[in-house]
Amino acid sequence: MLFEFVEIRNFRKLQSCRIDLLDNKSVFVGANNSGKTSAMDALNLFLKAREKISTRDFTLSNWRGINQIGDKWQKLAGAEQPDLAVTSWEDLVPQLDVWIKILPEEVHYVSHLIPTLGWNSNRLGVRLRLEPNNMEMLYKDFTDSFTAARNMTEKAGKSLRLWPKSLWDFLEKRMSTHFSICAYILDEAKLLDTADGKARPQALNPLAKQVQGDPFAGLVKIEIINAQRGFSDPNSEGEDRTKTTGNLTHQLREYYNRHLNPEDKPEPADLEALQAMEEARESFDGKLLRSFDRSLDELKKLNYPGFGGNPGIRISSRISALDGLNHTSAVQFELMKADSTGDHPWGLPEKYNGLGYQNLISMVFKLIRFRDEWMQVGKLAAIPSDDEGAPDFQPLHLVLVEEPEAHLHAQVQQVFMKKAYEVLRNNALLEKYKHFSTQMVVSTHSNHIAFEIPFTALRYFRRHPAPDGGVPTSTVTNLHRTFGTENDTTRFAARYLRTTHGDLFFADGVILVEGQAERMLVPHFIQHNYPRLSSCYIAILEIGGSHAHTLRPLLEDLGITTLIITDLDPVDPTKDNGSVYPMKGQNLATSNKTLSGWVPAKKLVDELCGLDGNAVAMAGRPVRVAYQQPIQVKFEKDDMSVEIIPSTFEVALAFDNIELFKSLKGTGLIAKIKEALTVDHAAEAGPKVYEAVRKSNKGDFALDLLFLEDPKKLTVPTYIAAGLKWLEEQLIPVKL
Repeated sequence: MLFEFVEIRNFRKLQSCRIDLLDNKSVFVGANNSGKTSAMDALNLFLKAREKISTRDFTLSNWRGINQIGDKWQKLAGAEQPDLAVTSWEDLVPQLDVWIKILPEEVHYVSHLIPTLGWNSNRLGVRLRLEPNNMEMLYKDFTDSFTAARNMTEKAGKSLRLWPKSLWDFLEKRMSTHFSICAYILDEAKLLDTADGKARPQALNPLAKQVQGDPFAGLVKIEIINAQRGFSDPNSEGEDRTKTTGNLTHQLREYYNRHLNPEDKPEPADLEALQAMEEARESFDGKLLRSFDRSLDELKKLNYPGFGGNPGIRISSRISALDGLNHTSAVQFELMKADSTGDHPWGLPEKYNGLGYQNLISMVFKLIRFRDEWMQVGKLAAIPSDDEGAPDFQPLHLVLVEEPEAHLHAQVQQVFMKKAYEVLRNNALLEKYKHFSTQMVVSTHSNHIAFEIPFTALRYFRRHPAPDGGVPTSTVTNLHRTFGTENDTTRFAARYLRTTHGDLFFADGVILVEGQAERMLVPHFIQHNYPRLSSCYIAILEIGGSHAHTLRPLLEDLGITTLIITDLDPVDPTKDNGSVYPMKGQNLATSNKTLSGWVPAKKLVDELCGLDGNAVAMAGRPVRVAYQQPIQVKFEKDDMSVEIIPSTFEVALAFDNIELFKSLKGTGLIAKIKEALTVDHAAEAGPKVYEAVRKSNKGDFALDLLFLEDPKKLTVPTYIAAGLKWLEEQLIPVKL
């Protein structure tokens, strides 16, 4: 049994999305505030912690609809009857549709969920929906409370508005009283594919009957490791210090109590341990009595205790196996072996070890505990023998892990992702009985975790800007559709991203740059010229123009705002496509496959020159290209300006900063450009700068420019400035 996919509707930013889940592990990725945590919370709240769902979990834009229902109710006149149909809430309330894959031998687990006697599929759907328990009671409670509050303020003659101000305000306090999660069986025949990334949940039959009780009871065991795991600085003070319950000592104590404690259902093997504890208790009691004799004698001189019928005092200890783990040094980390006398301390308490080490051990131990509780290891239950058949456990174990990278350095993050699922499956029964399934879902903001698994396991949460009068929402892109087909494009994209370890999956926007110089200087331009853009999370990937287009399927599936900064790269088709100095009217073409095959999909230099605005952006997609455009240059001895077409970033930078380069002191390319610009006429300078750039080290050139005393003196090349302005306009509304 497996969760095949879930559809979430009206839950926070997830207004309508579908998330496919793999058979083993799925990873949620996306920029900040894209809905990853919301998805994890939806799974936890609907499947496990149902009583904790609140009005804050409704999609923000639906609050208005809730208040409109309340407005209609409290404005009814005379004998008017309110609309108490639950259908009026269907488009407002959070819901989770769960679709399960069933094997033929597992049908007995789901007999209560089979929709019809003729059902012969391997898929079942269940809707979990938050809805009013009793519409009449909700209506009466709200209108009575609202009317009482309004009457009170009118009598007092005050402008103060008392609770409840609206139906939403009323539910802030009374949600748990009037709402609960109800379950319904879905019809596979009505299952619809997503459209434009949005799920299209089927409408329920008005006569649909609720599934009584928890439909997943006995089917699924759900566990979660939250992002906040309770670790604190051992030297910190205050309330948080005393509430630390996530440490390893606490976990070991809980594990011992549930699985190993010899005092719980003692077996023959436990008798030796219990006898040892009893002997220790008797010995310690004797020592206690002797130690307290003198003090108790002093009390007797006061005629208490033991006088006039007052009870006497006897000191007795109570030794429990758990007491041995109930102190801060119960878990120690061995640093060196004890010496021959045994006097050397062998380790330090866990609080003296780094949070990263504690966190890794804690998370892995939690996974062990989750697995053993599911498998009922130790004292929880006896394991049946082979002739007793398969054990009666839930057939599916769903484990949710939020941001495991917290406190873990990069290498440990990778180790965790490699080993976590293995830990959850490390049990002989899971090897023997294959129908017991484990699915692990991880949300992360770490590229080290995202790149440690196949990209087909990634679920990318894509943010959508707020429409007019609405709120931002998110949809989910299942990247198995992007990388599921093995071809040259997907192989290159996967290998390139793993090699660069870029932050593509977590960025607000991405900039693809041509080479080393742009990779170093574009962040410099943003920092000193675009302060609002510098507050965004921008991923900058260095990938040549001949390869940038290979990322097109991925970037378009992600829907991430993309600026491509690339070079014109003119060639002469009549001369074996050799690189040439760009000029109009020469029938030159570009060798840049991004320009010719993606955007703006033009090949001739004459066509490319002069395009700007919408012409260099994709229609309907947040993708724009920036490449060199003709500029007008006039030297002091020129009668009029001449047109120069830069072919590369360095040439464009030189002609947009002529006076600066003339004043610079340096070697290498800076010196060559300075010399090329000393000619009398701009028409001469163009070819000279082109040749200087073509034969020089561009990386050293960029490093030298970064050491300028006043970085703002370096003017951003015109074509890059236009591209960065576009990117800023695209991203700033998202950030607000």
